[in-house]
This record gives sequence, C-alpha cells and structure tokens, in this order.
Amino acid sequence: MPQAGRSDIFAVTGVTGQVGGAVARTLLQFGKRVRAVVRDAQRANVWRDEGCEIAVADMNDARALRSAFAGIEGVFVLLPPIFAPSKGFPEIAAIISALKEAIDGAKPKKVVCLSTIGAQAVQENLLTQLQMMEKSLGTLPMPVGFLRAGWFLENASWDVESACKGQIRSFLQPLDKKFPMVATADVGRVVAELLQENWTGKKIVELEGPARVSPNEIAATFSKVLGKPVKVSLLPREEWEAFFKQAGMQDPQPRIRMLEGFNEGWICFEWEDKTIKGKIPLETVLRGLVAIGNT
Repeated sequence: MPQAGRSDIFAVTGVTGQVGGAVARTLLQFGKRVRAVVRDAQRANVWRDEGCEIAVADMNDARALRSAFAGIEGVFVLLPPIFAPSKGFPEIAAIISALKEAIDGAKPKKVVCLSTIGAQAVQENLLTQLQMMEKSLGTLPMPVGFLRAGWFLENASWDVESACKGQIRSFLQPLDKKFPMVATADVGRVVAELLQENWTGKKIVELEGPARVSPNEIAATFSKVLGKPVKVSLLPREEWEAFFKQAGMQDPQPRIRMLEGFNEGWICFEWEDKTIKGKIPLETVLRGLVAIGNT
C-alpha cells in the first residue's frame, strides 16, 4: 500500500502534457496534494482549479526548479521532448544538469523519472537523451525510480486524419511485427503509484500495455472504430530522411536511428520477462483519439 510522506505533496513536471497530466490527476484521485510545475503561468489555471499548488519554473532554471521541489514528498521528472537535437544532445544535457542541481538542493524524499524502452541501448539514437538522464540522476542520494515505457499508443494521433480517409503509413515494420506499446494513462497511473512507494537506491521499472501491437493491428482497429476499411502501407526506409527534412527537421538521423532500433530489435526492454503490464487496450485509445479528432 502507498505510504504517506512527510508532507504528502508531490511536484509534477510536464503537467500540461498527456503523461504529466495523468500523473497529477491520479495523485489527486488518491487524495494527495499536487504542486504543478509549469513554464507558463497562464497554462496553469486548469490545475489551479483542480486544487493544485502552482510553481513556475523553466526546465533550464535550477534555482526556480529547486524552489518548486522544496518541502515535498516526491518529484516526477518528465524531460521536454527534443525531437531534433543538436549533435551530442547539448540541449537535454543542460536541462538534466539543472534538474540534478535542483533536486540535490531541494532534497525531496524520492524522485520518479519517465524514461524509455531501450534506454540501455549502446547505439546512439533519439532515446539516448533518456539514457543520459538515467546516468546523471541515478547518482542522486535519495531513492530514484526510472519508468521505462514502451512506444506510446497515442502516437497514433498522427494517423487519425489519414485513417478517416482509409489509409495510414507506418515507420514501424514489418507490418505484422508486434511492438511493445502502452497508453499514456497507464504510464501516468504507474508513475503515481511509484511516487507513493518506498524503496532504496535506484529502481528501474519497465512498462508495456496489456498486449503488443503491430501496424496491421492498428489499421484493423481503426477500421473497427471508424466502421470502414483502413489499410496500412510501409513508408520505405529510403524516404525517411526526405520526409523528416520536408517536415522541417534539420538533422533527422537521431530519430531515424530510433525507428531503426525498434524495427531491428535493439531498442527493447532490458528485462523482457519482468515487464509490468498496463490495463488500457489499443481500441480504447484509438476511440479516444478519433473522438478528439472529430470535435
């Protein structure tokens, strides 16, 4: 059972996003107090209305983060997404440095960080940023937990418009290969549960959904949800670089290497037989995404 902390307040970063929002909502449902950490105070009103404390801090500002993390039971760390990083990942390195300084100074009782499947991979790719976080924050003196989550089912939001027209395209291939995927609501729930647990040292938890999912199954489930046929085709590997550059990505190689890692199998869970399973199936997520897309 979750244990009450010294002040029972939990700081949640990334609260305006899907995962951070799910963490905050779950903690509130557990009757816990939440300090929502936001970069823009104008985006905090909805969480203030939910009864959260509000702390304004940029993720590069160690001083503001230390203030946001002071006097609390636990911190949830969610790195801001950087999909087109510079060589060597200097942007995320600066954020990790600020976070470590802030947490070390504020001394919360525990820290839980959202990491990723494949954080242990030796091949450099977009997810190396999360490996950097694990290596740095894993040396903090308080208990630190890293939740390595699978591919987000909500990534299918990019396919809703084309699915409505009967066709989606996939970077993940072959089309019948089943990949570890998980709903962001499951991620948020597990983070909230971890924040209420007690452990010592560094802890790694690997999370996937109730069943692995292939691109073919995504198309078939879109068909079921939309009530009409939806086909899936491959986006050929030789077209990836041009596709991402046309989308405005100056150096798409880290993202391309990530996708290759999923397809080739070296982005995987470190302990395949010890993953914990989420509760939310693909169909539930796609029905939600379609509903949002049709509003």
